[in-house]
Amino acid sequence: MTPLTDLLTALAEGVDPGPFALIRREGAEHLDLFTGPVGTVDRLADIPLPAGPPGPATLALVPFRQVAERGFACRDDGVPLECLRIDSRVRLPLAEALAALPEGPVRTTEAAFDIGDDEYADIVSRVLAEEIGRGEGANFVIHRTLHARVQGAPLTAALAALRSLLLRERGAYWTFVVHTGTRTLVGASPERHVSVEDGLVMMNPISGTFRHTGVAADRAALLRFLADTKEVEELYMVLDEELKMMATVAEHGGQVVGPYLKEMSHLAHTEYLLAGRGSRDVREVLRETMFAPTVTGSPMENACRVIARHESTGRRYYAGVLALLGQDDTGRQTLDAPILIRTAEITPDGALRVPVGATLVRHSTPAAEVAETHAKAAGVLAALGLGPQAPTTGTGPVRRLADDPEVRAALAARNAPLSRFWLDQRPPGALAVPGLTGRRALIVDGEDTFTGMLAHQLGALGLAVTVAPWHTAPPVAGYDLVVVGPGPGDPNGDTPKMRGLRGLLGTLLDDGRPTLAVCLGHQLLAGLLGLPVDRRATPYQGLQRRVPVFGTLRRLGFYATFTARAARGRQDSPYGPVELAWDETDGAVHALRGRGFAGVQFHPESVLSPDGLAVLADLLAELLPAPAGELSPAGQA
Repeated sequence: MTPLTDLLTALAEGVDPGPFALIRREGAEHLDLFTGPVGTVDRLADIPLPAGPPGPATLALVPFRQVAERGFACRDDGVPLECLRIDSRVRLPLAEALAALPEGPVRTTEAAFDIGDDEYADIVSRVLAEEIGRGEGANFVIHRTLHARVQGAPLTAALAALRSLLLRERGAYWTFVVHTGTRTLVGASPERHVSVEDGLVMMNPISGTFRHTGVAADRAALLRFLADTKEVEELYMVLDEELKMMATVAEHGGQVVGPYLKEMSHLAHTEYLLAGRGSRDVREVLRETMFAPTVTGSPMENACRVIARHESTGRRYYAGVLALLGQDDTGRQTLDAPILIRTAEITPDGALRVPVGATLVRHSTPAAEVAETHAKAAGVLAALGLGPQAPTTGTGPVRRLADDPEVRAALAARNAPLSRFWLDQRPPGALAVPGLTGRRALIVDGEDTFTGMLAHQLGALGLAVTVAPWHTAPPVAGYDLVVVGPGPGDPNGDTPKMRGLRGLLGTLLDDGRPTLAVCLGHQLLAGLLGLPVDRRATPYQGLQRRVPVFGTLRRLGFYATFTARAARGRQDSPYGPVELAWDETDGAVHALRGRGFAGVQFHPESVLSPDGLAVLADLLAELLPAPAGELSPAGQA
């Protein structure tokens, strides 16, 4: 007898075997069986992580409602943060587990989405028009849920579904069943949210969905998908958003590795890996990365508001994480946390929920996003008897289109237009400018954590940087430079944030304090200088453009729905003459500068801005001229 057969014997006798988790991690030839008591805690900081022997200590089921810990909006459905305290860990060979798990087909009835296809398409249309079209963000994920009822013992059905997923689903980061007594989760999540091992923090932004049937995708169709502008830009946007998170939890930000192709049974995704060194408690890492933009949107804080406006129900565990916490042989904390997607939740009385969502961007069409939700749910639904099964892959090697030379070349080509700042390794201080080293900068965050990435860029140039939210920013005295940062919303609005940022900019201009304004900050600055600011006919969300910036053509990334306008390249203002970098075709102002201030509509810190650091260096050379005898930063970037 093995621990798994003991568990299955108890189940066959009608006895609940108690809480357990059965997990196969990507590429492993074994499953881990964890058992132990389950309790609930209120906050991520309360997840137990006792000192003890090396290995996993706690498995936490983190619901979406925990995002409220960051002060973000959510529909509070009361779903608990459950923690399995691991008393026993047994490693089971994959073949042994497959032989023991129940083979019978899973039977379900009464299957239906809570939101029908037409209604979901209407929601997509509203989000595109009312949110992306009005400057509330670059992308948003809206979910819907398939409900059904399992016939027979729910836990037996979950274990049978696990066996099917192990045999048929490829490319999953975790394939698992977690049973707490109050619920059972079964799924095959493709995406690592965040992991920490030996001080290395890793994240895994995945976006872009290629739908197919059969063991392998059609090569020609896949190559067309890899060249599709909508799919390429969607991945770039989530890459930027997760770099924002890495900027918070890793001391030197994240380095981008990839992209790669993740092939699964019913679809394929494109993905990057991000890696950076960090020293925070792993529970704090979890908190600061709630939750992935691939299941929420960007910018994150406003994405949560948009979700709350357009979703009529709470998300329960959808878009949350499973989090395995422990310590290594040296006593350092470890963390491994996949995102809870492609996952079913089953109650003890057999009620089944399979939530799924689509990423909505400016190129989205309602029909395509409806189809994407069906494709994303297909793998787990097939395992639960609610769709056609993919062919069995077994445990041997499968032909991977990711190894095809033309596919690899198409993936590698995606990095050509991106910023080397995030792609290349360099020793600390390699970009530091003597004239900037030690000077202090305050970045005022307008509810877009692009400011974290901007802080890393300014830090790389040598500045000592503080980032503060707009509503709690410290006095500006003592800072050599104040950066008024990006954020969502209408710059012509009369909200507390807009009034507060306008007031700050007005004070900075009146005092002549060196000021740099980015995106929303730039729009507000332009308004104070007398320039009209209006909504673009087509949003510039996640768009790279080559534009002239004060005489030099630059490749830069834009995330904006609004822009300042001008009819000429120079403008008088209450604060003196202003030079404008503007588009003669539509009058859009890409950048401006005057005595002691500058503004940029683009995001120099974005992965879409290969020339962003050079632009920053040039502007800082003017705003913070080097003391006599020191090098100017303009020649150092």
